[in-house]
Amino acid sequence: MGIGTTIFLAVVIGAIFYGIAIYNGLVTSRNQFKNAFSQIDVQLQRRYDLIPNLVESTKAYIKHERETLEAVIAARNQAQTASKAAAAHPEDPGAIGALGSAEGALGAAMGRLFAVMEAYPDLKANQTIQQLMEELSSTENKVAFSRQFFNDSVMAYNNQREQFPNTFIAGPFNFQEAKLLDIETPEAKKAVKVAFN
Repeated sequence: MGIGTTIFLAVVIGAIFYGIAIYNGLVTSRNQFKNAFSQIDVQLQRRYDLIPNLVESTKAYIKHERETLEAVIAARNQAQTASKAAAAHPEDPGAIGALGSAEGALGAAMGRLFAVMEAYPDLKANQTIQQLMEELSSTENKVAFSRQFFNDSVMAYNNQREQFPNTFIAGPFNFQEAKLLDIETPEAKKAVKVAFN
């Protein structure tokens, strides 16, 4: 074996190890954004569990606002279904987009519920309602933080898969672009305001 052959083999072996390192880095980044989504899923499930309690607690006070309560429950159920689909496949842009839409609708319905609740002083003074609202507000903050972490992880993954020479590994090994979790309605992008006067 000549020196030229040895150098050629060293370059080929080095390229193979470099390709393996790129592949492993992409796998690590993909797993990180999937884990980040699981953190969102935990907080969303907590919120989905709190909403029926809040609705049940408010029913006695706002009997004639049945449409609002039903809209909240319907939006919650749609968001929960979309969340389960996204949790099963956080790498699927369609599932993440559907979750963003469903969360937007839920945020809008919750905003209408909070507006209705403002008109009922007895409701705002109720200890159970106050506790549920406090828990919901805390959960909203956790959802926002988890969503930010997920979006940061998605951005890092997408950056890594689009960089040269990573694109030569990402394409053939089916490392698809991940989608950011965006809430699609302007009302839902605003923080939920819980205020007891």
